[in-house]
Amino acid sequence: MSDEEGRFDSVLFAMAEQHPGGVPELLATIAAFLNRKTDFFTGGGNWKKMLMDIFSVEGDKAEALEAEKRRQREAVEKKRQEALQRKRKEEEESAKKQESSAAITELTDEEAEKLQREIEKERNAIDDDTTVSQPVDDDDDVDEKEKGKLKPNSGNGCDLEKYRWTQTLQEVELRVPLNVNFSVRSRDVVVKIGKKTLTVGLKGQEPIINGELCAEVKMEESVWVIQDKNHLQLNFEKVNQMSWWDRLLTTDPPISTRKINPEPSKLSDLDGETRSLVEKMMYDQRQKEMGLPTSDEQNKQNILKKFMEQHPEMDFSKCKFN
Repeated sequence: MSDEEGRFDSVLFAMAEQHPGGVPELLATIAAFLNRKTDFFTGGGNWKKMLMDIFSVEGDKAEALEAEKRRQREAVEKKRQEALQRKRKEEEESAKKQESSAAITELTDEEAEKLQREIEKERNAIDDDTTVSQPVDDDDDVDEKEKGKLKPNSGNGCDLEKYRWTQTLQEVELRVPLNVNFSVRSRDVVVKIGKKTLTVGLKGQEPIINGELCAEVKMEESVWVIQDKNHLQLNFEKVNQMSWWDRLLTTDPPISTRKINPEPSKLSDLDGETRSLVEKMMYDQRQKEMGLPTSDEQNKQNILKKFMEQHPEMDFSKCKFN
């Protein structure tokens, strides 16, 4: 607005203050003045068109100004919403990182060795490789679920009448004596390794092993060789490399995985990722045995506690959390 346009503002404001009826009353006063003191209505001009033209110009200005103000308000609101979305996304990403991070701190070499010694103290002695695995002692200190299970052999597997198997977290090794008095060649044997099935034996005879494996193996990584002319050795790579097998075939008697003796290598010898996984498994196993929450359960509880602290206005008294 120019200075010329606003030079009568003070006068008009003073007039407006004298009209409690607002704009209609003010316009009525101006119209009465023009009627009484001028020939505005009777001078021959089209006074209605003149009024419409003048008020249309000012109305267009007012609408354009209001539209610009609205655009500015919408732009400010859009920026505010974008900022809120960015903040919400950052909070969600931070929560996900906290949930996926390990709930236990990395052990030092000394702490890892101490933890390994404590676990070994809790293990029962392992029978000699040449004997058939024996049942877990049936005493008051043995968990009811463990009674009747076999003790693992020194290779964390089982010695059965027709074969012997051992395992690490990554693979399973199986030795099958063929009980023949001649040197066996590959053409004399039948070995079929499926994703979860196994058949082993001599051609023309009943299979020594024919059944379903207790877990899946990687067929492309499985191999077999003839050892000592009359033994078969098979090696399978596990699909799930985070758990111990409690039997080779689903029909075999189970071993007590709680009495498995981890690989003799020190935890400090493992690479960082493998060591972190093994430590987490050992920690979670001990927590379960003591009836305490695992690392993942602890982490969920921490996230829930933080959420409740951030939202004190919410009522959690009737909520059930697993």
